[in-house]
Amino acid sequence: MKPEILTIIPARGGSKGIPRKNIRNFAGSPLIAWSIAAARQSEFVTRIVVSTDDEEIAAVARSFGAETPFLRPAEFAQDQTTDLPVFEHALQWLAEHENYHPEVVVQLRPTSPIRPRDCVDGAIKILLAHPDADCVRGVVHAGQNPHKMWRLPGGENAPMKNLLDVEGIVEPYNSPRQILPPIYWQTGHIDAIRTQTIFNGSMSGGKIYPLVIDPRYSVDLDNLYEWAKYEWLTTFGGLDFISPDNRHRAMPVRIDLLALDFDGVVTDNRVWVDEKGREMVAAYRSDSLIINKLKQAGVQVVILSSEVNPVVAARAKKMGVEAVHGVNIHEKGDVLKELLAERKIDPAHVVYVGNDINDLPCFDLVGWSVAVADALPEVVRAADYVLSKPGGHGAVRELCDLILSKIEVR
Repeated sequence: MKPEILTIIPARGGSKGIPRKNIRNFAGSPLIAWSIAAARQSEFVTRIVVSTDDEEIAAVARSFGAETPFLRPAEFAQDQTTDLPVFEHALQWLAEHENYHPEVVVQLRPTSPIRPRDCVDGAIKILLAHPDADCVRGVVHAGQNPHKMWRLPGGENAPMKNLLDVEGIVEPYNSPRQILPPIYWQTGHIDAIRTQTIFNGSMSGGKIYPLVIDPRYSVDLDNLYEWAKYEWLTTFGGLDFISPDNRHRAMPVRIDLLALDFDGVVTDNRVWVDEKGREMVAAYRSDSLIINKLKQAGVQVVILSSEVNPVVAARAKKMGVEAVHGVNIHEKGDVLKELLAERKIDPAHVVYVGNDINDLPCFDLVGWSVAVADALPEVVRAADYVLSKPGGHGAVRELCDLILSKIEVR
């Protein structure tokens, strides 16, 4: 009989470093959705519960397939709250209200969203294979060797003391790393814990087995700089990982055409109208320069817009690109398909950038779909890649720089 294995995903609402972190979009999906997806693809996990004090987080969690049978009490959702009371509360609530008693609890922290596909089941298998194990914890080779670290017991004006001694090596801090003992750093990817261990007052117990994870997957989202860096990793890091929809495709090695929506991509989606009805829009001047470099690399660029105003053609001329505008709002996908057929361009070698729901048919057609940072939520979720810049404020420039750094120049 299969053991009952419960995944608990802790996600409180009061994140200070990155406000609303757990439901902020990470590479196209709410951060918490990545941990839910990891649990859902497991062969062993039988139930997924999100422990949160926040109604909005609970609603997002449910929409991605997790349960939220309770809201976590405020006293277990403070800045200094440790994991143990959170997990004790969840297990006690489920026992008292549902007579539910899992044998194993898997913790998946939302702040480590990029997980190898075998991460969850790998940890569970190790725990089940070793009856003496209290816990299995994800670890990676340490990037910095602590044998070369120091303490300052007397402050900055006194001699230092090396952090760790090594038997048989007099001066480990002067030794090549190859002869030093290998050291591992625990990550937030996964903990698989026997339930009794938690009821004994520990999140790990005394016998902790390792699940060694490729350090390229090491992610811990504590600030917005790391957020942007690791979003880039999901597309360009060459990693095989679990994503909420498992559809995010890599940027094609060969790109023949870049198609841009106009309003909300080339512009910032605002319009100024004078007393005679004439319209003006705001765009990003640096787009023109980078697009010229893209064209020199052999990539065609076209603006595809439902806007009928001549401002589209005027801006396209300034940028040195072709504009197909006045397109029926419901037919953008058909128009793009016809354009590619006329030019004999393989859709797999096309990138399309959009921000609104009328761009979604084009997303389904091309090899790589891209959303600007301020695109509608459903567009962000559908995109293969989400830019860090909003439309009209450097989004096109950001994408062109990415393409130029990756494509094969012809």
